[in-house]
Amino acid sequence: MAKLPEIAIKAWDEHEGPLVFTTVDKNGMPNTIYVVCVKRIDDDKIVVANNKMHKTLENIKAGTKASILYITKEKKAFQIKGTLDYHIDGDIYEDMKNRWLDKKYPGHGAVVLNIEEVYSGAEQLA
Repeated sequence: MAKLPEIAIKAWDEHEGPLVFTTVDKNGMPNTIYVVCVKRIDDDKIVVANNKMHKTLENIKAGTKASILYITKEKKAFQIKGTLDYHIDGDIYEDMKNRWLDKKYPGHGAVVLNIEEVYSGAEQLA
């Protein structure tokens, strides 16, 4: 498992707009959605709240890898790639539901992206 380097953490803390979350189905067809309920819980894990995922959830359950793309105010893009875990109970789920997810969102589950690779543009950072 890789960790976010300092430059990617700083960019994460200052990102703007929704993030782009991509998974792939068992036939290799990508599915991309915007996500706004996202939190970095460690230097090697990002949590995405499942508020209304359908195809994405099917892909997660099928064992897909995923990527998250975010952009800074200076328009510098960063991409994080890795494996996924899905939680509907336990510490990660409870933290999402009770500590950082706005109550207006359903939070059906917590998707954890376990970071394997980090890029800024074409440059691999981790």
